[in-house]
Amino acid sequence: MTAQPDRIETRLLRAGSPPFDDGLAPVNVPVVRTSTVRFERHADREAAAQRRRDGEPVATYGRHGTTTHRALEAALAELEDANDVLLAPSGLAAISLVFLALLSPGDHVLVQDSVYGPVREKVEPLLSRLQVSFDYFDASQGPPLAQLRDNTRLIYVESPGSYVYEVIDLPAFARFADEHGVLLAADNTWSAGLLHRPLTLGADVSIQATTKYAGGHSDLMQGAVATRDADLARRLRDTYDGLGLSVSADDAYLALRGIRTLPVRLAQHARNALAVAGYLAAEPAVERVFHPARPGDPGHALWQRDFSGSNGLVSFALRGDHAQAVAFVDALRLFAIGASWGGYESLALIAQPSRLREQHYWCGAEPVVRLHVGLESPDDLIADLDQAFRRVLR
Repeated sequence: MTAQPDRIETRLLRAGSPPFDDGLAPVNVPVVRTSTVRFERHADREAAAQRRRDGEPVATYGRHGTTTHRALEAALAELEDANDVLLAPSGLAAISLVFLALLSPGDHVLVQDSVYGPVREKVEPLLSRLQVSFDYFDASQGPPLAQLRDNTRLIYVESPGSYVYEVIDLPAFARFADEHGVLLAADNTWSAGLLHRPLTLGADVSIQATTKYAGGHSDLMQGAVATRDADLARRLRDTYDGLGLSVSADDAYLALRGIRTLPVRLAQHARNALAVAGYLAAEPAVERVFHPARPGDPGHALWQRDFSGSNGLVSFALRGDHAQAVAFVDALRLFAIGASWGGYESLALIAQPSRLREQHYWCGAEPVVRLHVGLESPDDLIADLDQAFRRVLR
C-alpha cells in the first residue's frame, strides 16, 4: 500500500482524482451535469436514499451533486482538515447556512466586530426576524466572557478580520467556547484553508468563500462549510437541503482546478504583497500599513504561531481625506477598482468608513485603501502606486 503523502501540496493534487477504469483515467475530474439521477432498479434507488439518510453524500437527485462535486469536497476536506464539506452558491450563502443551521428562535450569538460586513448588513436582519439576538465584541480583549448569556449558542469569528486584518487567538476562543458549551465558527477565507486550520485549532465549523483564492480566476461564485463533527454535519446538511442549495458542476470543476495550483499562486501573491507593503511603509503619504505577516503588525506574533503563510491582501491608511483617496485609486492603472479579491489580478478599494467604525481594532480617522496584490510583476505594481502618489499626494 502506498503511504499517504505528508505534504498538503501533494495531497491537493490528488484529492478527488478520477479512479482508474480498465487501467485508464483522465487527469482531471469530468464535469458531470445532471438534474435527474437514473437507477437501474427500484431497490438501487431505495438503497441510495437510505445511504443519504445515514449521512453519506450520495446523490439521488441532481441538486445533491455529482462526482464533480464529490471531488471538490474531497480537496476542500484536505485543505480544512475536515470530515464533511458542503458547497454553497456563494461565501455569504455559506455564512447564512451556518447561522440558520446552528441557531433557533430565542438563541443568542456573539460576533467578532471586525467580521465581513454583510454579516451585520444581511445575516443579522435575517436572523433577527427569527428572534435570534446578536452582540458584537472586541476580539483584542480575548473571549467575551462579560457578554456571554445563558442562551448564547454560537461565537462567530474571522481571522484575520476584514479590511485591517485583526488576528485573534483562535485556540483561546476555542477553549472558551468548549468550557461554556458554545459552538465556535470561523470564517477562513483569508487563508483559503491552506494557511490556517481553524478546525485543527479547535473551531467547530470553518467557512470560506471559494469565490476567492480557491477559484483563483475571478470567474465563479461559491462558498464552503467544513466540519469534523458528524452531528453538526447532519444539522448543516438538513438545513442545506431544506434551503434547496446547490452548486453547478461547472463551478465545482473550476474551483477544483483552482485548488490544484493554490499553493504556488498563494506563495507568489504573498511575495508580491510583502514587496508592495514594504514600499508602502516607506511612502510619506501612508500613515500605517496593515499586513499581519509584517513584523510590527499587532497580530504578527499570533500570525507566526497559527499561520503557515500569507496572501495578497494589504491595506493602508492614507494621510489625506476621502476625496484624495478617491483621486488616488482613480489614478491607478494596473490596480482595477473592485470589491472582491483572490483572483490573479490586482485590485484597489476604499474601505467603507462605516464598516471601519464598527471595529474596535481600527481607531483612526484616515481613509483606508485595501489592495489585493495580484500576480503581476511587483515592480510594475509599485511603479503604478508611485505614479498615483505623485499625481495626488505629493
